[in-house]
Amino acid sequence: MKAVLVLNAGSSSLKFALYPINGDVAEAPAVSGQVEGIGATPEITLKTADGQRFTEPVVTHGSQGEQHRDALNHVFALLNRHNPALDIVAAGHRIVHGGEHYSAPTRLDEAVLRTLDTFVPLAPLHQPHNLRAVRAVAMLMPDVPQVGCFDTAFHRTQPAVAQAFALPRKYSAEGVKRYGFHGLSYDYVARQLPDVIGERAKGAVVIAHLGNGASMCALRDGKSVASTMGFTAVEGLMMGTRTGSLDPGVMLYLMEQKGLDAKALTNLLYKESGLLGVSGISQDMRTLLASSAPEAREAVDLFCYRIARELGSLAAAAGGLDALVFTGGIGEHAALVAGRAELEALQVGERADLAGDHREPLAVLAGAHRFDGRVQRQDVGLFGNVVDQFHDRADFLRAFAQALDALGGFLDLVADGVHAADATLSVFSRRLIAPSWSAESRIWNVDGRPASRTSAMAASGGIAAASATSAMNRM
Repeated sequence: MKAVLVLNAGSSSLKFALYPINGDVAEAPAVSGQVEGIGATPEITLKTADGQRFTEPVVTHGSQGEQHRDALNHVFALLNRHNPALDIVAAGHRIVHGGEHYSAPTRLDEAVLRTLDTFVPLAPLHQPHNLRAVRAVAMLMPDVPQVGCFDTAFHRTQPAVAQAFALPRKYSAEGVKRYGFHGLSYDYVARQLPDVIGERAKGAVVIAHLGNGASMCALRDGKSVASTMGFTAVEGLMMGTRTGSLDPGVMLYLMEQKGLDAKALTNLLYKESGLLGVSGISQDMRTLLASSAPEAREAVDLFCYRIARELGSLAAAAGGLDALVFTGGIGEHAALVAGRAELEALQVGERADLAGDHREPLAVLAGAHRFDGRVQRQDVGLFGNVVDQFHDRADFLRAFAQALDALGGFLDLVADGVHAADATLSVFSRRLIAPSWSAESRIWNVDGRPASRTSAMAASGGIAAASATSAMNRM
C-alpha cells in the first residue's frame, strides 16, 4: 500500500496516521492512532479503517527524549506489522516553531532542520520531539521526502501591535516577538466553523485549545488577531506542567534570592509547575477532577480562573464574542471546565454590553441570555453613562433587584453548561483530509445555547497530510 505518513510528536503523546494513495491521497486514514502517557505509563492505540482497534503497552526507558524515541520505534514496528506491503512515499510533520523563516509548508532537509534547531529554546517541550521524529524517518527511509507544517504560521495574520513586546527596538528587530502556537489546530477549527455556526464564524470567535499544553486564540473573519501564547509556548494559560504567564519579577527573585540558574528556571517553568505544581498530585486533569484533595480543587480552580481572565482579554482584542469553542483533550472530556468557562463567557458578554449600552445588561441578566458581543460605539458613554443613570436612586434599586433575581438563572446556566457538554455530533471536512485523531470541539454561541457539537479532529494530522501532498506536487 502506497501511503503518506503523518506524525505529530508532542510533549507527552505521539499521534500518527497513514493516508493511502490511489491516484489522490485518500480523505480518511487507513490506519491511525496515538501513543499516550509518554513520561508516565505509555500505551499505544491503533485504529484501522474497518473499525478494528488495538491497544498495547509501550516499553520505554531513560529520559523523556529516549522515551519518545522508543515510542517512535514502536509506532513504525506496529505500522509494518499491520501493513506488510507498506510503501511510504511522503511524510508530513507538525512542527511547533517556524520562527520568522517559515510560515508555509516546507520541504525538510538537513539545512532546514539546522535552522529549526535554533528555535528549540523557544519551544523546548515540543521542538526537539518534532525534529526527532523527522530525523527518525530520515534514518529509516532516507529517500522519502518530508514536509513540515508550522504551528506558528496561522498567527502571522495578527496585527503588528498584537505581536509586539514593549522592549527596545533592537530586540524586536532580532525576532523577539509574539509568535503564538497551536496554529494547526486553530486553522482546522476555523475551517470547520462556517459549516457549524454559519455567519457567526466571520465574527468574534475565541477558541480554547485545552490539553497538557493549553492556549486560546481570538479570531475575526476566521483569522487570528490575538493569542495567549507568545514568544514561547509557556506564556498564557496555566498548563499541565507549565506556569503560563508569570510576573518576570518572580523569575528575577528566584534567580537572585534562591540561586536558580537558567537550566533550573527552565525546568521550573516548563516541567514542574502548572496543574502538577499547584496540586502536587498530577498534571492530568482527569486525575485532579476525580480527586477529593483540596490541592486538586485549587489547581482546577486556578486553571478555570486563568481561562476566564484570558477570555476577557481576547474578547476585547476580537471586538466582542460571538462564539466560544473548546477543543483538545480537556476541552473534549472535561465538561466541568467547559461549563464553567461558558458561564464566564456569558459574564464577559454582559460586561461588554454594560460598557456600550447601560440599558441592555439587565435584560440579559433577567434570563434572555442574549449577547451580540460588540461594544455599541454609536452610543458610547461607557461607565460614565452608567453612573449617570444610577443617580436616579429608584432606577438603581430596580436594577439591583433585577440583578438579584437573575442569580438563580445563572446557577441554572452553570448546570446546563456542564450537562450540555456531553453530547457531540461528528462533522467532517469536505476539503481537508480527515486528521488522525479525534479531539472533540465544543462550540457555544454567546447566548447560553450550544451552537452544535463538532468532532473537530486534531488538526495537525489532516493538515499535515494535505500540506505534504500539496508541497510534493509543487516540487
